[in-house]
This record gives sequence, C-alpha cells and structure tokens, in this order.
Amino acid sequence: MKRSELLELIEEGENIHCEFKRKFSSPQKIAKEMMAFANTKGGYILFGVDDDKEIVGVESEKSEAELIKDTAANYCEPPLLYNIDFIDYKGKEVVIAEIPESDSKPHRLQDYLNKFDINKAVVMIRVKDKSIQASKEMVRILKADSEDLPLKKYSIGSNERKVFEYLTEYEAISVKQLSELVNISERRASRTLVKLVRARLLAIHTKDNGEEFFTAT
Repeated sequence: MKRSELLELIEEGENIHCEFKRKFSSPQKIAKEMMAFANTKGGYILFGVDDDKEIVGVESEKSEAELIKDTAANYCEPPLLYNIDFIDYKGKEVVIAEIPESDSKPHRLQDYLNKFDINKAVVMIRVKDKSIQASKEMVRILKADSEDLPLKKYSIGSNERKVFEYLTEYEAISVKQLSELVNISERRASRTLVKLVRARLLAIHTKDNGEEFFTAT
C-alpha cells in the first residue's frame, strides 16, 4: 500500500471496510475484528491510528506483526488469511492488516470444538463501521453459501406464501414476526426465512444492534 492510499483510507474514516486501532489490544478482540472482515466483504485494520483519525504510530511494528500472525492462526477457526504492510508517516509507523473476504466462511472464535456448533460458535460480521456477532440465521446462510450446499426438495408452502403476503403490505419481516404470524416456533420460522434467502427470494439485513430482518429481493 502506498502512503497516499493509507491517507485516503484514514480520511474516509471507519466503515464497513476499515477499522482503526491505536494499538493491538487482545488476541480475542482483534480476532473478532479480523473474522468480521473475512466473513463479510474484506477490509483493513490500521494499527497506530486513533478513532479521531490521528496517526499515533505503534511502539514496535515487529511486535504488532507477530501478534497479528498469532491471532490469525490460533484464535480464528479456521485460521484466516491476511496481508500485512508497514508505512512510516512522519516518523510514526502504521501497521496495515488487510483481510480479504474468505472462501471458508464462517470463521469463528477458536473454541477447540471438533465440529461447528451453531449454538456455541462466536461468528462476527461487519455492519457499517462496527463488528458485531452474527445471528444464527446469518451463520446458516454464510455456511450454506461457503459450502455451496444445494436446497434439496425445496418448494413454496403455506408459510412461505404468508411471508410474501406479509411483504406486500410491509417492507420487512423478522423471525419473531413470522413466528407469530403463522403460529410456529421461532426455530422453524428462522429456517423458513433462511431457505428463502438461499433461494434468492429474500434478502437478509443486519441492524447496528445485530437484529436481523428480511425483505423481498
């Protein structure tokens, strides 16, 4: 990365593709940030940049790089890929960790379980300028898309028709709303909406607080 490109990133501020860190905090916290980018559309973590865009630099670029390497390999499951760069700006060193969008979604915080457990896995995604924990619906969609799982014997039933009827009157529907609308469990409502997303008939959206809602495509 060129110095001019770094300054452009900083000027744009934190967003879905960029996060500022004054310094490396803890492996768990940085792992969550790295996973969020890998599970979404990729992005950059700039170490040595404050939230107000001030370039403060890091104490040791070598130390930061080692911490990033350890975090990507040992605190993310599966381990994630990244690129690292160093830029000196007026005697202050900025460490740039570039995390590409992953082909092995969803990455989760290392839990040392042999199999992915959706009820225990901590999966992060990027929403606007924040990294938040993904809902079970989003995790199922990430997993299905990554593994290219086909929809088997899928057909539109009465519950699905209720969804579309609801969306002709309202802009969006949630798992809880569908559950109450057709008097089914939230678990079944969740699976119904996830299948409609996988069939490209609905789109899933995440609010800043992590709540999910669905709209017609």
